[in-house]
Amino acid sequence: MLETKFKVAILLAVLFMTSLPVMGILRGTKPPPPEVGSPDAQETDNQPGAGTTVAVSQAPIEPQIVRIPAGSFLRGTNAGGYDEKPEGTVHLDTYLIDRYEVTNRHYQEFRAATGHRKAAPPSRYAKNIARLRDPNQPVVYVSWEDADAYCRWRGKRLPTEAQWEKAMRGTDGRLWPWGNALERTASNWGNEDGYRFTAPVGTFERDVSPFGVVDGAGNVMEWVEDWYGEDAYRHASKRNPMGPDHGVYKVMRGGGYMSRGNDVRITSRSRMVPGFRDETIGFRCAITGKILGGETPAQAS
Repeated sequence: MLETKFKVAILLAVLFMTSLPVMGILRGTKPPPPEVGSPDAQETDNQPGAGTTVAVSQAPIEPQIVRIPAGSFLRGTNAGGYDEKPEGTVHLDTYLIDRYEVTNRHYQEFRAATGHRKAAPPSRYAKNIARLRDPNQPVVYVSWEDADAYCRWRGKRLPTEAQWEKAMRGTDGRLWPWGNALERTASNWGNEDGYRFTAPVGTFERDVSPFGVVDGAGNVMEWVEDWYGEDAYRHASKRNPMGPDHGVYKVMRGGGYMSRGNDVRITSRSRMVPGFRDETIGFRCAITGKILGGETPAQAS
């Protein structure tokens, strides 16, 4: 009898111990953050954590497009990394580019119209997503394929590397949108600018290029059209250059809110596999000479 009671006690103890992980999983499970535009999204998205500045915007920011005139500009810098060299003059034909990074609000319109997957990470990586969901914040957690699909839905395309750099740099060879000196609070990078995460697009008045395109040195890194080539500048055409015909990585340009130091320099080049999604990566669109069988509009709308 004593031996039987002992066995029962051991069995109960084992059952209790094995149930602990299950109880922990159930207790730690939380519903996913609400979609932009859902009834409870505004209340959830604007709940800051301790010491956290959360972007909160009011009126929707409407998309605008900027005309970049034909002409030459200085691409790259000999003061940068190997893949930023050699600096040289490149000619681009006229094109149009979005003034702002694509926002959550406008990406949600795309999803509603097409049924495309939402811009979100797996739930185990969703720690900060509620603080990145304001309608006027740039959409994040989008892959290169997601960005390409959105731009084509809009009748546009992703800008090439050269188009992105000229739009952000202008024609005088400056290294940041505001000039040639790095400034900690001129754009949304690091933790000294008042925003721990992304800001509504166009928030930083000094992060504006000579052409009026915003957020090139902060907020989010941006997918562009080109495949990455470390020595691409050494072999590219001097007129309307494109990246390599194929590759492993797609190029990302611009600084993000988690970037550091020279990574926010306009000439800096980043790369990632096209299927990658992260809270630091977004995009904007452009229109070149011919897109989907049509011609470039004569002027910006």
